[in-house]
Amino acid sequence: MAPEDNYWNRRMETLSREEISSLQLKKLRGILEICSHSPYYRRIFKEEKIDPSRIEDFDDLRRIPFTDKNILRENPSTDFLAVPREEIIRLHSTSGTTGQAIVIYYTRSDIQTWAEMIARCMYMNGVRRGDVFQNMIGYGLFTGGLGFHYGAELVGVLTIPSGAGNSRRQIQLMREHGTTVAHVIPSYALLLTEVFEEMGLDPREDTNLRILFIGAEPHSEDMRQRIEEIYGVDAYNSYGLTEMNGPGVAFECPHKQGMHLWEDHYILEVIDPQTLERVPEGEEGELVLTTLSREGMPILRYRTRDLASVIPGECPCGRKHRRISRIKGRSDDMFIIKGVNVFPLQVEEVLMKTLGVGSNYQIHLERVGVREEMKVLVEVTGELWHGNPSELRALQERIRENLRSAILLTPLVELVEAGSITKSEGKAVRVVDKRGNF
Repeated sequence: MAPEDNYWNRRMETLSREEISSLQLKKLRGILEICSHSPYYRRIFKEEKIDPSRIEDFDDLRRIPFTDKNILRENPSTDFLAVPREEIIRLHSTSGTTGQAIVIYYTRSDIQTWAEMIARCMYMNGVRRGDVFQNMIGYGLFTGGLGFHYGAELVGVLTIPSGAGNSRRQIQLMREHGTTVAHVIPSYALLLTEVFEEMGLDPREDTNLRILFIGAEPHSEDMRQRIEEIYGVDAYNSYGLTEMNGPGVAFECPHKQGMHLWEDHYILEVIDPQTLERVPEGEEGELVLTTLSREGMPILRYRTRDLASVIPGECPCGRKHRRISRIKGRSDDMFIIKGVNVFPLQVEEVLMKTLGVGSNYQIHLERVGVREEMKVLVEVTGELWHGNPSELRALQERIRENLRSAILLTPLVELVEAGSITKSEGKAVRVVDKRGNF
């Protein structure tokens, strides 16, 4: 595809580095003024003796304290609103796996800006009117489904909101409507191949798929290449998080040499998660993002906990928006399985409230074929272990259901005798990740 043919927003996508920096500073001053209407940031500016009008360059931005998940949880979500409640038309939220869910509010303009960012991402990778887009990501409070949905409709493609799961139906929809583009969790894309085989179908020969957008969970380059080989498609990596809107924050272009972060909408910092100082370009660190365009709930210097690096140099596609590497992991203890964010503490909270559970547990993450599995080993009290087997089965089912309600997926639960899980002399080893590279 010729470079002149793959710009959804030519003006913004072809800015020079100087123009990007100039625009960011201009928009930063504007967003700081908007933040002064937010009860939380108004309080922070006062406590830190910060005059937003005196933030004149990117170094001055360091004077503003970081925002993180704990701050968003500990304060009422409405304290971050910078506009009257009547101007809010949408909210999304995180799953709340460590307690209170984080709620993000959107104005009509915020939704339109978000859709425009995703339209850029889709268009630069060849999505056009006439394509059929199947969105196999969950809808509802999760941002993945509706974010891509609005972007696809903005581009003008026929959009199938199939949502997650129901694999045979997904394949039937692909074949019946001639799906050419799909949005899917990478592990589910591989799981779906088993269903193709059961149905006697070959995704390369029996579908019209040519583009897959994959995200919502970390995945290796090897996994991407396997998906491309099995489906006969180009698969593009994406990055986003609810606190920054959702998907569309950064996206690969056709060259697949890192994800372009849309710097007309975000200021990117990369910090050492220990010292909290910025690291040199090219070094791995924690991504910190400041919203530049969001009216309803702007967030300044948000610590994403995601570890990546800025890729030096220019991309062959010609876009000057900086590229970030594939996300390497997180600076906290969260893990992602089947696209769901899970914290060990949340599992512990469920277990420790359950009568009959002992003092130790362990989470095992495994890969069985193309499937990811989460298994929770739970020690039970000696009395219960040596008692009625039916009571053990009832406890096992109760734990499974309680965990499913809390973390939005159903793990395997294995009950074991008290003392059988190896104890560490230091910090308890709560998560054993056996998935390896794929």
